[in-house]
This record gives sequence, structure tokens and C-alpha cells, in this order.
Amino acid sequence: MPYGPAPAYCFPLSEICVYLLFIICLTHSFRKGIKDAGYLIGALIFGLLLEFIDVYFLKGYTYGRFAVMLGSPPLDIPFWIGVGWGVIIYSARLFTDRLGLGILAAAALDAIIAINIDFTMDVVAYRLHMWDWGWSVKQMDPLTSDWFGIPYNNYFGWLIVVSTYSYFSRLFEKHLQKGKQFIVKTMIPIGAIAVSEIILFSFFKFINNILLEKFGITSLHRFLVYLILLIIIIIVGWTKRKQNSPARLPFAAWIVPAWFHLYFFLWFFLAGFNQENKWMTIFAITNLFLGVLIHMPVISKFSDKRVLN
Repeated sequence: MPYGPAPAYCFPLSEICVYLLFIICLTHSFRKGIKDAGYLIGALIFGLLLEFIDVYFLKGYTYGRFAVMLGSPPLDIPFWIGVGWGVIIYSARLFTDRLGLGILAAAALDAIIAINIDFTMDVVAYRLHMWDWGWSVKQMDPLTSDWFGIPYNNYFGWLIVVSTYSYFSRLFEKHLQKGKQFIVKTMIPIGAIAVSEIILFSFFKFINNILLEKFGITSLHRFLVYLILLIIIIIVGWTKRKQNSPARLPFAAWIVPAWFHLYFFLWFFLAGFNQENKWMTIFAITNLFLGVLIHMPVISKFSDKRVLN
């Protein structure tokens, strides 16, 4: 990695901002009720668990040193990473819930929104030494391997993580919606976490190797196929969506993607990463524009002459 350590204020600033986003989302979720709060906290727990499994069991990567770390070095996890998973998954659902989509299409769009954020974040955070993918151990170029140094498996994982948790949470809510008991509502995110973790671990521990060894299906193939499948699901679901009456778009629904996009996009230029590769720079700008394109029509529709809360 030709880049030196990030400025001293970078890591704590990143942590503090994500914690503030969590406070915004948590405040909103408690106003909505136990179901929404459970979804947010469940997403946070899910994020920490999947990071633990990836770092400890799958040895996918290691993290830099942050203020709040869970576990023992070098296999410890920054707490803010789990919080980041939580706010991204929660805010994506706040956005898609207002579109009148079916369960499957809404979960697919949640995953697309999340991967759009990660395309901006991962390339930059990696170069700021927030985490290390271990290319040097594999004797591969840390800046050009896979997608500008980011393994395709990472992006495939993002799609699987968000789509499964979002889908199973919605599915369990649909079948348990008549349950008023506190214990029933708290079991929904627990069930979604359990099913999603089993799928995720099974895929990366066993199925990936079988697909590669038996059929020559690489991580890039898996990512592209699943991405295309999700887009098809969204398109089909959009044609069947219900026309809901306009509802106020919560502040938490757009401040989270806005912060992640703008924060890491600014670092992309402030740290000079834009000088590394013109194609990486073109994609960074395109991805930011895509994020605006995804969110702006709905923000305009649902927040016109309304107070965002």
C-alpha cells in the first residue's frame, strides 16, 4: 500500500459521526415502536456477528485501530462497523417502505442502496488503512486486484447480507403481525439474524469453494449474477407496486446515505486518491451521481412542503 496512515483525526471523526447517525436512527425507531427499534438493533447485532465470523473464522481481512474495539488483536472488530451496518440497513428500509413494493422487491432495493454506499466507502476506507484485505500475503497488487483493491467477494457479501436480513425480517413480520406481545416482536430480528447468518456462513465457507472448484464460477461471476437478479426483481416488483399516499420521508432515511457518500467522496479527493487511477475517479463520481439519482425523486415526492422528522 503506497499510502501512509490517515490523518490522526480521521478515525475518531469517522467513529463519532457514525455514532451520531445511530442516535438519529435510534431516536426515530423508538418513536415508531418496538418493531422498528428491534430492526435497527438487530441489524447492528447482525453486523457485528458477520464481521466476527468473517474476521475470526473466514480470515477475510483485519481492521485498523479504532477507539472502541471488540475482541483480541489482531482479530478484533471496531464497534462502529457494526453500528454502520445497522444504520445503513435501517435507513435503506425507511426509504423503501414508502415505495409500495412487495417484500422481495423491497429487500432487493435495500441491497442495491447498500451496495451503492459501499462502492463509495470501501475503496476510500481501504486506502485510509481502516481495514486490510491481505493482498500482500497473497502477493497481489493491493491497488489493482479485483475492484481497485476491493475483493469482489466483499461486494457479493454486501448484497447477501442486506437482502437476506431485510427479506426475512419483513417475511417474519408479515406472518407474526397479529402478535402484540413484546416477546413476539423481539423474536423477529433474532430469527432474521439466525437465518441470514446461516446462509452467509454456508455460502462463504462451503458453497463458494464448490462453485469455484466444480464449475469455475468466480466471486466476480457470483456478484454480477446476484446483482442482475436483484435488479430484475426490483423491476418486476416496481410494475406490481401499490400506489401509497405520500408520507413524510424521515430525516434518518436520507441523512445516513448522504453522510456516507459525501464523507468518503470528500476523502477520496482530500487524500489524493483521485490521482491514482482515472477510471477509479470516473466511477467514484458516477457512483455518487447514482446515489443522488436513486434518492432524489423520492425525497422530492415525499418531503415537498413537509417537515422531515
